[in-house]
Amino acid sequence: MAVENSKNTEQLLVLVKPDGLKKSLTGNILTKLSEAKLVIVGAKVIQVSKELAEEHYKQLKDKPFFQELINYIQGKLHGSSYSRVLALVYQGENAIAKLRHLAGATNPEEADPVSIRGAYGRITTKGVYENVIHCSSDPVEAEREIKLWFRPDELVIKPYPTKKTTIKNCDITVWD
Repeated sequence: MAVENSKNTEQLLVLVKPDGLKKSLTGNILTKLSEAKLVIVGAKVIQVSKELAEEHYKQLKDKPFFQELINYIQGKLHGSSYSRVLALVYQGENAIAKLRHLAGATNPEEADPVSIRGAYGRITTKGVYENVIHCSSDPVEAEREIKLWFRPDELVIKPYPTKKTTIKNCDITVWD
């Protein structure tokens, strides 16, 4: 499938959260998302740092459940072997609406039972929505989130302007 370039072409960030990985739901979730007939333009597994988690959920910083949400996305509620997420960038016509529909309502108890969250989500005894998936809510949020989770060279397309820069005295890890 070719990457669409109409005025309705959108990108969004999708995260398969630690509970989705722990429950081995990645295949089921990707199969459900494929119903939207969109293109994956970036994918990686990442351990979520506290800084990344806090920046991702910064709009919820004043909520009483903020720290539990940070612990959840970092996998601290699911054991050390699940301290990661699968991050994906999808692109296509009306991508946000399509994938948010397939994901279902944020609250798993209110989600359509055939949606991802309705089928696989739950609410913990502490009131945290373990809804197995995150989807960007709108184009502005999608751009912020994609730039937060991915570098331009990690995507097969460049949906936003880029620039070349030189970073001096930067330690990086390379293969031995």
